[in-house]
Amino acid sequence: MTITQNAPSPVSLNSELNLWGPNGEIQFDKDQEAARQYFLQEVNPSTVFFHNHKEKVHFLLEEGYYDPEVFVQYSEDFLLKAYEKAYSYKFRFKSFVGALKFYTGYALKTFDGTRWLERYEDRVVANALLLARGDEEQVLGIIDAIITGQLQPATPTFANAGLLNAGEMVSCFLLDTHDSLDSIMQTVKSASNLSKLGGGVGINLTNVRAVGDPIRNVEGVASGVIPYAKVLEDTFKWINQLGQRQGACVVYIHAHHMDVLTLLDSKRENADEAILLKTLSVGITIPDITYELAAKNEDMYLFSPYDIQKVYGKEFSEIDVTEHYRELVENPAIRKTRTSARKFFMTLAELRAESGYPYILNIDTANAGNPAGGIVKMSNLCSEILQPQSPSTFDEAGNYETVGQDISCNLASLNVARIMENGNVERVVDMAVRGLTAVSDLTEIKRAPTVARANAASHSIGLGQMNLAGWFAKEKMIYGDEDSLEFTSAYFSMINFYTLKTSNAIAKETGIVFEGFENSDYASGEYFERYRTVSYVPQRDKVVEIFDRYGITVPGIEEWDALAQSVSEHGLYHSHRQAVAPTGSISYLSHSTSSITPITSLIEIRKEGKMGRVYFPAPEMTNENMEYFKDAYELGYKAIIDVYAAAQPHVDQGMSMNLFFKNPSMKEFVNSIMYAHKKGIKTMYYARLQQQALDGTDVSECISCTL
Repeated sequence: MTITQNAPSPVSLNSELNLWGPNGEIQFDKDQEAARQYFLQEVNPSTVFFHNHKEKVHFLLEEGYYDPEVFVQYSEDFLLKAYEKAYSYKFRFKSFVGALKFYTGYALKTFDGTRWLERYEDRVVANALLLARGDEEQVLGIIDAIITGQLQPATPTFANAGLLNAGEMVSCFLLDTHDSLDSIMQTVKSASNLSKLGGGVGINLTNVRAVGDPIRNVEGVASGVIPYAKVLEDTFKWINQLGQRQGACVVYIHAHHMDVLTLLDSKRENADEAILLKTLSVGITIPDITYELAAKNEDMYLFSPYDIQKVYGKEFSEIDVTEHYRELVENPAIRKTRTSARKFFMTLAELRAESGYPYILNIDTANAGNPAGGIVKMSNLCSEILQPQSPSTFDEAGNYETVGQDISCNLASLNVARIMENGNVERVVDMAVRGLTAVSDLTEIKRAPTVARANAASHSIGLGQMNLAGWFAKEKMIYGDEDSLEFTSAYFSMINFYTLKTSNAIAKETGIVFEGFENSDYASGEYFERYRTVSYVPQRDKVVEIFDRYGITVPGIEEWDALAQSVSEHGLYHSHRQAVAPTGSISYLSHSTSSITPITSLIEIRKEGKMGRVYFPAPEMTNENMEYFKDAYELGYKAIIDVYAAAQPHVDQGMSMNLFFKNPSMKEFVNSIMYAHKKGIKTMYYARLQQQALDGTDVSECISCTL
């Protein structure tokens, strides 16, 4: 195919997705032609030509693009074999948007930014070489898993692996703040350094003293959390990641902190300029007692974190408020105010309707579902990371006396549809866990000592999932129906089993277990009790038929019993293994529906820089199965929560869960929060409203987290 003066542009071809064909069908072929024209008109003319793979690799190494330490692990003959394998698949992007995303966000360019040096296959090989750490068989397996769409590393890893002047392979961090100026300033410093590296940061404000708390025994002088939050907002505006995008930060605060209502008010559109937070995201940690008080229509008390620490000798984040609530209320030594619990939830509903915020972390549910030990205090920008943190101490000069533990997020996602069709689930999960382990082991964020300390101790990773909604429709299940719920439970129990099995195998191979394993529910065996008494092997005819068709067996009670014994004997390498991220760009690369959420429209409309409007058809959709693609607004919040609730018991961390509403009442927003808590959901991400455009078409607020 050659370019002619009359050749249509890729954008114009892609836009025909938005027009019905002559027989009332979606014109999927136009999108595939758009991808081809994109290569002919934009990619190929701007890509550096090499005669062969050997010439390309030598050039990229000699000119300082690729990291020699990654490539020196392999012989030249094997490197050529790896490239030949990758190119043997004859990979083609399944959508124009997928190709556009890769070449605008991932493909390596010349230092002057004018020409591309990599194709998709080259980026895949670079990832495989790094993640396999010298294991040739593993390299070939990872190439297969990524090229066939079964596995997709998160953006920081996929974009940076193998590069000499690379950014970090992780870009999500959580920092705890303790109630001292030294801790506050160290948090700002660490957050600044992490933002400079391209990271999004979550920061815990729960321990920071409230307005009116004493400082140096002088009563009533503390300014509370708002000034600190404003400093953070300005910091992330200033540290703007080389001018490419503004830094990203979320602050979490406990529902019973005395400043919680003021912080919530800071996200109102008409907030006073003195408290308004325009760009900083806000999350709330809510204990069970708050829901109980609302159910009984009682007042809820808000407490001084300073007084809690003074009375209990522990920070607010380390107190189980549900357990100690009544004694906190009755203790005259603890300063407090009160508000209506139902009014508090109505405030959450109003704000989620207005801005999508706050994120919600059901803190007691999160801690009850954390088998690794320690205390979960907060979450991250995308609300799926749930790991314990521990405080640092400082000397008189403000230097670390003891380095506590904070969190980094090492992420990748499996494509449910491709995993099922491949049939060898155990092998792909094993490669994914080992690849993520390489990211964890090779990452040391020296600029944030608490993050480096925790990463070395816990080896935590976050293997997620995407394309669940696409798989449901492909298999003629409606998102949220009984078959889809049983499939979700069986599938996630299977993934849980194999991540545990690989973590246990790595512990055997290395003789290393995560710090604190001996005190965990894994070591005691408590974690495995439900799997030793309840079988998650599917029972419904349709779900049984699906697993049988692809030759996949869901582990049963006997397999779980054997795994539990092996874990008791040899331990686990990772403190945490799974986290379902929202997925953004990587979904387009893999042609997947995002995360485990339903689609928001049959044809998604995006704005992509100079390209303007582009269109992305729902993955797995054909003109024959379109009826099974119900959008999130049509399904309603209960169906989404039900699917997440089917997966959550098998996921040791959280799952980024957006909820979608069409012309809702405030009561519906409140009910969604209550229903999620009742169903055992740990975290809630954005609330999204469907609005009507002037021409009558539906327009969705586009708020997403790109991984």
